[in-house]
Amino acid sequence: MGITKSELFEKRQNRMALLAKAFDHPARVAIMEYLLNNQTCICNDLVTELPLSQSTINQHLKELKQIGIIKGEIEGPKVNYCIDVAVWEEARDMFMNMFSKPVAANLCD
Repeated sequence: MGITKSELFEKRQNRMALLAKAFDHPARVAIMEYLLNNQTCICNDLVTELPLSQSTINQHLKELKQIGIIKGEIEGPKVNYCIDVAVWEEARDMFMNMFSKPVAANLCD
């Protein structure tokens, strides 16, 4: 079997790219903002908060859960989602470290 492109990069770089996927769609950004602003787990609250259908919201929740930045628990017919604090802190630390590095002005001039 051939080598995949991700194998050419460091584990940290692959992890950071995966975590960045949580923010690569405005719906996922809105979901994350809702969770952060409300500091709570959600169930069907998002349908009334976002201009999206339940099935579309479910697709984005599934993607966020696969990334690992949210976690969900089944309680009877409901599924509650909340931010996974450990993964959130991991993402925050990775991106803060990257964005805190100074960039020389006028690099391309």
